[in-house]
Amino acid sequence: MTTRERLAAVQEWVEVRVGISQLIEMGREKKVPLHRHSFWYYMGGMTLFLFGIQVGTGILLLLYYRPSSGEAFESVQFLMTRVPFGWLIRSIHSWSANLLVFVLFLHMFSAFFLKAFRKPRELTWLTGAVLLALMMGFGFSGYLLPWNTLAFFATQVGTEVAGRVPVVGEFALRLLRGGDQVTGATLTRFYGIHVAILPALTTVILGAHLLFVQKHGMSVPPQVEADAERAGKPLGSYPFLPNFLLRDAIGWCAALGVLAGLAALFPWELGEKADPFASAPAGIRPEWYFGWMFQTLKMLPPHILGFEGEVLGILAITLGFIIWFAVPFLDRTPRPGNRVTRAFAVGGWLALLYMAVATAMVYWPQ
Repeated sequence: MTTRERLAAVQEWVEVRVGISQLIEMGREKKVPLHRHSFWYYMGGMTLFLFGIQVGTGILLLLYYRPSSGEAFESVQFLMTRVPFGWLIRSIHSWSANLLVFVLFLHMFSAFFLKAFRKPRELTWLTGAVLLALMMGFGFSGYLLPWNTLAFFATQVGTEVAGRVPVVGEFALRLLRGGDQVTGATLTRFYGIHVAILPALTTVILGAHLLFVQKHGMSVPPQVEADAERAGKPLGSYPFLPNFLLRDAIGWCAALGVLAGLAALFPWELGEKADPFASAPAGIRPEWYFGWMFQTLKMLPPHILGFEGEVLGILAITLGFIIWFAVPFLDRTPRPGNRVTRAFAVGGWLALLYMAVATAMVYWPQ
Protein backbone atom coordinates (compact mmCIF):
# COMPACT_ATOMS: atom_id res chain seq x y z
CA MET A 1 0.00 0.00 0.00
CA THR A 2 1.42 3.39 -1.03
CA THR A 3 1.58 6.46 1.19
CA ARG A 4 -1.24 8.09 -0.75
CA GLU A 5 -3.44 5.04 -0.26
CA ARG A 6 -2.69 5.01 3.48
CA LEU A 7 -3.64 8.68 3.75
CA ALA A 8 -6.81 8.03 1.79
CA ALA A 9 -7.69 5.14 4.13
CA VAL A 10 -7.14 7.32 7.20
CA GLN A 11 -9.20 10.12 5.65
CA GLU A 12 -12.04 7.71 4.92
CA TRP A 13 -11.87 6.31 8.48
CA VAL A 14 -12.14 9.82 9.95
CA GLU A 15 -14.84 10.87 7.48
CA VAL A 16 -17.10 7.95 8.37
CA ARG A 17 -16.88 8.72 12.09
CA VAL A 18 -16.71 12.53 12.12
CA GLY A 19 -18.26 13.68 8.86
CA ILE A 20 -15.76 16.46 8.14
CA SER A 21 -17.05 16.96 4.60
CA GLN A 22 -20.54 17.65 5.98
CA LEU A 23 -19.14 20.26 8.37
CA ILE A 24 -17.23 21.93 5.52
CA GLU A 25 -20.33 21.93 3.35
CA MET A 26 -22.34 23.44 6.20
CA GLY A 27 -19.75 26.20 6.52
CA ARG A 28 -19.92 26.91 2.80
CA GLU A 29 -23.70 27.08 2.84
CA LYS A 30 -23.66 29.49 5.80
CA LYS A 31 -23.84 33.06 4.49
CA VAL A 32 -22.62 36.28 6.10
CA PRO A 33 -24.55 39.49 5.26
CA LEU A 34 -22.54 42.03 3.31
CA HIS A 35 -23.22 45.71 4.02
CA ARG A 36 -21.48 48.81 5.37
CA HIS A 37 -21.67 47.55 8.98
CA SER A 38 -20.23 44.08 8.26
CA PHE A 39 -16.97 45.07 9.98
CA TRP A 40 -18.60 44.61 13.38
CA TYR A 41 -19.22 40.91 12.67
CA TYR A 42 -15.52 40.26 13.26
CA MET A 43 -15.71 41.33 16.91
CA GLY A 44 -17.31 38.02 17.89
CA GLY A 45 -14.54 35.94 16.32
CA MET A 46 -11.89 38.22 17.82
CA THR A 47 -13.42 37.76 21.26
CA LEU A 48 -13.40 33.98 20.83
CA PHE A 49 -9.76 34.06 19.68
CA LEU A 50 -8.63 36.12 22.68
CA PHE A 51 -10.53 33.77 24.99
CA GLY A 52 -8.60 30.88 23.43
CA ILE A 53 -5.35 32.75 24.17
CA GLN A 54 -6.52 33.11 27.77
CA VAL A 55 -7.21 29.40 28.07
CA GLY A 56 -3.88 28.38 26.52
CA THR A 57 -1.69 30.74 28.54
CA GLY A 58 -3.72 30.08 31.69
CA ILE A 59 -3.03 26.35 31.46
CA LEU A 60 0.69 27.05 31.14
CA LEU A 61 0.61 29.33 34.19
CA LEU A 62 -1.19 26.67 36.22
CA LEU A 63 1.81 24.36 35.84
CA TYR A 64 3.83 26.61 38.16
CA TYR A 65 1.31 28.52 40.26
CA ARG A 66 0.73 27.59 43.92
CA PRO A 67 -2.52 28.99 45.39
CA SER A 68 -1.53 29.88 48.94
CA SER A 69 -0.67 33.18 50.59
CA GLY A 70 2.77 31.88 51.51
CA GLU A 71 3.73 30.63 48.05
CA ALA A 72 1.60 32.43 45.44
CA PHE A 73 3.85 35.49 45.04
CA GLU A 74 7.03 33.39 45.03
CA SER A 75 5.62 30.97 42.45
CA VAL A 76 4.79 33.82 40.07
CA GLN A 77 8.20 35.37 40.73
CA PHE A 78 9.88 32.04 39.94
CA LEU A 79 7.82 31.77 36.75
CA MET A 80 8.87 35.23 35.59
CA THR A 81 12.57 34.98 36.48
CA ARG A 82 13.55 31.31 36.19
CA VAL A 83 11.18 29.63 33.73
CA PRO A 84 12.17 30.18 30.07
CA PHE A 85 9.73 32.70 28.53
CA GLY A 86 7.61 32.55 31.69
CA TRP A 87 7.50 36.36 31.85
CA LEU A 88 6.25 36.42 28.25
CA ILE A 89 3.46 33.92 28.91
CA ARG A 90 2.28 35.88 31.97
CA SER A 91 2.41 39.17 30.09
CA ILE A 92 0.43 37.74 27.17
CA HIS A 93 -2.12 36.32 29.61
CA SER A 94 -2.54 39.69 31.35
CA TRP A 95 -2.64 41.81 28.19
CA SER A 96 -5.01 39.44 26.39
CA ALA A 97 -7.36 39.56 29.39
CA ASN A 98 -7.63 43.33 29.03
CA LEU A 99 -7.99 43.20 25.26
CA LEU A 100 -10.62 40.47 25.63
CA VAL A 101 -12.81 42.64 27.85
CA PHE A 102 -12.27 45.65 25.56
CA VAL A 103 -13.25 43.73 22.42
CA LEU A 104 -16.20 42.17 24.22
CA PHE A 105 -17.43 45.63 25.16
CA LEU A 106 -17.13 46.64 21.50
CA HIS A 107 -18.99 43.50 20.46
CA MET A 108 -21.87 44.07 22.86
CA PHE A 109 -22.26 47.77 22.14
CA SER A 110 -22.11 47.16 18.38
CA ALA A 111 -24.82 44.50 18.79
CA PHE A 112 -26.84 47.03 20.78
CA PHE A 113 -26.56 49.87 18.26
CA LEU A 114 -27.19 47.52 15.30
CA LYS A 115 -30.20 46.06 17.14
CA ALA A 116 -28.88 42.51 16.86
CA PHE A 117 -31.05 41.57 19.85
CA ARG A 118 -34.29 41.64 17.83
CA LYS A 119 -36.57 38.64 17.52
CA PRO A 120 -35.64 35.77 17.36
CA ARG A 121 -32.17 36.58 18.80
CA GLU A 122 -33.17 37.43 22.37
CA LEU A 123 -31.32 34.43 23.80
CA THR A 124 -28.23 35.28 21.75
CA TRP A 125 -28.18 38.69 23.47
CA LEU A 126 -28.80 37.24 26.94
CA THR A 127 -26.03 34.65 26.66
CA GLY A 128 -23.68 37.36 25.35
CA ALA A 129 -24.51 39.62 28.30
CA VAL A 130 -23.86 36.73 30.70
CA LEU A 131 -20.51 36.09 28.98
CA LEU A 132 -19.57 39.75 29.50
CA ALA A 133 -20.34 39.39 33.22
CA LEU A 134 -18.31 36.16 33.37
CA MET A 135 -15.30 37.81 31.68
CA MET A 136 -15.40 40.63 34.21
CA GLY A 137 -15.59 37.97 36.92
CA PHE A 138 -12.45 36.37 35.46
CA GLY A 139 -10.71 39.73 35.68
CA PHE A 140 -11.78 40.37 39.26
CA SER A 141 -10.87 36.90 40.53
CA GLY A 142 -7.59 36.67 38.62
CA TYR A 143 -6.36 40.06 39.83
CA LEU A 144 -5.68 38.73 43.34
CA LEU A 145 -3.84 35.55 42.33
CA PRO A 146 -0.28 37.03 42.19
CA TRP A 147 -0.84 38.13 45.83
CA ASN A 148 0.88 41.48 45.39
CA THR A 149 0.16 44.70 47.28
CA LEU A 150 -2.03 46.43 44.71
CA ALA A 151 -4.12 43.31 44.06
CA PHE A 152 -4.59 42.65 47.79
CA PHE A 153 -5.92 46.09 48.68
CA ALA A 154 -7.91 46.45 45.44
CA THR A 155 -9.62 43.15 46.25
CA GLN A 156 -10.29 44.41 49.76
CA VAL A 157 -12.02 47.50 48.34
CA GLY A 158 -13.91 45.50 45.72
CA THR A 159 -15.27 42.97 48.18
CA GLU A 160 -16.28 45.79 50.54
CA VAL A 161 -18.43 47.21 47.74
CA ALA A 162 -20.10 43.81 47.37
CA GLY A 163 -20.67 43.83 51.12
CA ARG A 164 -22.64 47.09 50.85
CA VAL A 165 -25.37 45.51 48.74
CA PRO A 166 -28.63 45.59 50.72
CA VAL A 167 -29.95 42.32 52.21
CA VAL A 168 -27.35 39.98 50.65
CA GLY A 169 -24.27 42.15 51.22
CA GLU A 170 -22.93 40.44 54.33
CA PHE A 171 -23.45 37.01 52.82
CA ALA A 172 -21.75 38.06 49.57
CA LEU A 173 -18.81 39.51 51.50
CA ARG A 174 -18.18 36.33 53.47
CA LEU A 175 -18.76 34.19 50.39
CA LEU A 176 -16.11 36.06 48.41
CA ARG A 177 -13.57 36.42 51.22
CA GLY A 178 -14.07 33.09 52.92
CA GLY A 179 -14.30 35.02 56.18
CA ASP A 180 -14.45 38.58 57.45
CA GLN A 181 -11.07 39.69 56.05
CA VAL A 182 -9.02 39.17 52.88
CA THR A 183 -6.71 36.31 53.82
CA GLY A 184 -5.14 33.22 52.32
CA ALA A 185 -8.63 31.67 52.36
CA THR A 186 -9.74 34.45 50.00
CA LEU A 187 -6.87 33.65 47.65
CA THR A 188 -7.75 29.95 47.61
CA ARG A 189 -11.41 30.79 47.01
CA PHE A 190 -10.61 33.18 44.17
CA TYR A 191 -8.32 30.55 42.64
CA GLY A 192 -11.14 27.99 42.64
CA ILE A 193 -13.53 30.52 41.12
CA HIS A 194 -10.99 31.53 38.47
CA VAL A 195 -9.87 28.08 37.29
CA ALA A 196 -12.93 25.91 37.97
CA ILE A 197 -16.28 27.63 38.51
CA LEU A 198 -16.00 30.41 35.92
CA PRO A 199 -14.49 28.18 33.18
CA ALA A 200 -17.28 25.62 33.67
CA LEU A 201 -19.99 28.28 33.45
CA THR A 202 -18.29 29.94 30.48
CA THR A 203 -18.08 26.65 28.58
CA VAL A 204 -21.83 26.09 28.92
CA ILE A 205 -22.87 29.67 28.15
CA LEU A 206 -20.40 30.04 25.28
CA GLY A 207 -21.61 26.78 23.73
CA ALA A 208 -25.21 28.01 23.94
CA HIS A 209 -24.24 31.41 22.48
CA LEU A 210 -22.48 29.83 19.49
CA LEU A 211 -25.42 27.48 18.98
CA PHE A 212 -27.86 30.41 18.84
CA VAL A 213 -25.60 32.30 16.41
CA GLN A 214 -25.42 29.21 14.21
CA LYS A 215 -29.17 28.69 14.33
CA HIS A 216 -30.31 32.27 13.66
CA GLY A 217 -27.33 33.57 11.70
CA MET A 218 -25.92 37.09 11.85
CA SER A 219 -28.37 39.92 12.29
CA VAL A 220 -28.85 42.67 9.71
CA PRO A 221 -29.48 46.21 11.04
CA PRO A 222 -33.08 47.39 10.50
CA GLN A 223 -31.95 50.45 8.52
CA VAL A 224 -29.97 48.27 6.11
CA GLU A 225 -32.98 46.00 5.60
CA ALA A 226 -35.22 49.02 5.01
CA ASP A 227 -32.77 50.51 2.47
CA ALA A 228 -32.61 47.19 0.59
CA GLU A 229 -36.41 46.98 0.49
CA ARG A 230 -36.74 50.53 -0.83
CA ALA A 231 -34.11 49.86 -3.49
CA GLY A 232 -35.83 46.60 -4.46
CA LYS A 233 -32.53 44.72 -4.35
CA PRO A 234 -31.64 41.65 -2.29
CA LEU A 235 -29.07 42.14 0.44
CA GLY A 236 -25.60 40.91 -0.53
CA SER A 237 -23.83 38.07 1.26
CA TYR A 238 -20.74 35.89 1.03
CA PRO A 239 -19.83 32.38 2.30
CA PHE A 240 -18.59 31.80 5.83
CA LEU A 241 -16.09 29.26 4.48
CA PRO A 242 -13.55 30.22 3.36
CA ASN A 243 -14.20 33.96 2.80
CA PHE A 244 -15.32 35.15 6.24
CA LEU A 245 -13.11 32.73 8.18
CA LEU A 246 -9.99 33.81 6.30
CA ARG A 247 -10.74 37.45 7.02
CA ASP A 248 -11.29 36.51 10.65
CA ALA A 249 -7.92 34.73 10.65
CA ILE A 250 -6.18 37.88 9.37
CA GLY A 251 -7.60 39.75 12.36
CA TRP A 252 -6.41 37.00 14.69
CA CYS A 253 -2.88 37.25 13.31
CA ALA A 254 -2.94 41.02 13.80
CA ALA A 255 -4.20 40.59 17.38
CA LEU A 256 -1.45 38.05 18.07
CA GLY A 257 1.13 40.54 16.79
CA VAL A 258 -0.30 43.30 19.00
CA LEU A 259 -0.24 40.96 22.02
CA ALA A 260 3.35 39.91 21.36
CA GLY A 261 4.40 43.55 20.97
CA LEU A 262 2.68 44.67 24.17
CA ALA A 263 4.03 41.72 26.15
CA ALA A 264 7.59 42.28 24.92
CA LEU A 265 7.69 46.08 25.16
CA PHE A 266 5.52 46.49 28.27
CA PRO A 267 5.91 43.30 30.35
CA TRP A 268 3.35 42.95 33.12
CA GLU A 269 4.94 43.88 36.43
CA LEU A 270 4.64 41.78 39.56
CA GLY A 271 5.12 44.48 42.21
CA GLU A 272 5.68 43.74 45.88
CA LYS A 273 4.30 40.88 47.94
CA ALA A 274 1.12 41.69 49.83
CA ASP A 275 1.41 42.45 53.53
CA PRO A 276 -2.04 42.24 55.20
CA PHE A 277 -0.74 44.22 58.21
CA ALA A 278 0.58 47.15 56.16
CA SER A 279 -1.45 50.26 55.40
CA ALA A 280 -3.04 50.59 51.99
CA PRO A 281 -0.79 52.44 49.52
CA ALA A 282 -2.03 55.62 47.87
CA GLY A 283 -3.72 55.44 44.49
CA ILE A 284 -5.43 52.06 44.82
CA ARG A 285 -7.53 51.64 41.67
CA PRO A 286 -9.42 48.75 40.11
CA GLU A 287 -8.92 47.39 36.62
CA TRP A 288 -10.01 49.88 33.96
CA TYR A 289 -13.27 48.04 33.16
CA PHE A 290 -14.39 48.56 36.75
CA GLY A 291 -13.21 52.18 36.72
CA TRP A 292 -16.58 53.74 35.91
CA MET A 293 -18.23 51.89 38.83
CA PHE A 294 -15.41 52.94 41.17
CA GLN A 295 -15.67 56.58 40.09
CA THR A 296 -19.47 56.59 40.39
CA LEU A 297 -19.36 55.42 44.00
CA LYS A 298 -16.51 57.82 44.72
CA MET A 299 -18.43 60.87 43.44
CA LEU A 300 -21.59 60.22 45.43
CA PRO A 301 -22.11 62.15 48.69
CA PRO A 302 -22.30 60.17 51.96
CA HIS A 303 -26.08 60.63 52.21
CA ILE A 304 -28.78 61.29 49.61
CA LEU A 305 -32.34 62.01 50.83
CA GLY A 306 -31.65 60.20 54.08
CA PHE A 307 -30.14 57.11 52.41
CA GLU A 308 -26.49 56.10 52.20
CA GLY A 309 -25.08 57.40 48.92
CA GLU A 310 -22.96 54.31 48.28
CA VAL A 311 -25.95 51.99 48.71
CA LEU A 312 -28.02 54.05 46.28
CA GLY A 313 -25.12 54.00 43.81
CA ILE A 314 -24.87 50.22 44.01
CA LEU A 315 -28.63 49.91 43.49
CA ALA A 316 -28.46 52.25 40.47
CA ILE A 317 -25.61 50.25 38.91
CA THR A 318 -27.52 47.00 39.54
CA LEU A 319 -30.60 48.50 37.89
CA GLY A 320 -28.46 49.50 34.92
CA PHE A 321 -27.24 45.92 34.52
CA ILE A 322 -30.82 44.62 34.71
CA ILE A 323 -31.92 47.06 32.00
CA TRP A 324 -28.95 46.03 29.86
CA PHE A 325 -29.95 42.36 30.14
CA ALA A 326 -33.60 43.17 29.43
CA VAL A 327 -32.96 45.28 26.30
CA PRO A 328 -34.50 42.68 23.89
CA PHE A 329 -37.74 42.75 25.87
CA LEU A 330 -37.85 46.55 26.28
CA ASP A 331 -37.13 47.55 22.68
CA ARG A 332 -39.33 45.30 20.58
CA THR A 333 -39.97 47.76 17.73
CA PRO A 334 -38.75 46.33 14.41
CA ARG A 335 -38.89 49.59 12.45
CA PRO A 336 -35.87 51.95 12.43
CA GLY A 337 -36.22 55.61 13.27
CA ASN A 338 -39.19 55.50 15.68
CA ARG A 339 -39.21 57.11 19.12
CA VAL A 340 -38.41 53.97 21.10
CA THR A 341 -35.43 53.14 18.89
CA ARG A 342 -34.13 56.70 19.05
CA ALA A 343 -34.54 56.75 22.84
CA PHE A 344 -32.55 53.54 23.25
CA ALA A 345 -29.86 54.79 20.85
CA VAL A 346 -29.48 58.08 22.74
CA GLY A 347 -29.49 56.26 26.08
CA GLY A 348 -26.82 53.86 24.82
CA TRP A 349 -24.57 56.66 23.60
CA LEU A 350 -24.98 58.56 26.87
CA ALA A 351 -24.19 55.44 28.91
CA LEU A 352 -21.11 54.73 26.78
CA LEU A 353 -19.95 58.34 27.08
CA TYR A 354 -20.42 58.33 30.86
CA MET A 355 -18.49 55.07 31.24
CA ALA A 356 -15.61 56.44 29.17
CA VAL A 357 -15.44 59.77 31.05
CA ALA A 358 -15.78 58.19 34.50
CA THR A 359 -13.06 55.65 33.73
CA ALA A 360 -10.76 58.36 32.38
CA MET A 361 -11.23 60.34 35.61
CA VAL A 362 -9.97 57.36 37.61
CA TYR A 363 -6.76 57.01 35.60
CA TRP A 364 -6.17 60.67 34.75
CA PRO A 365 -2.85 61.89 36.25
CA GLN A 366 -3.54 63.60 39.55
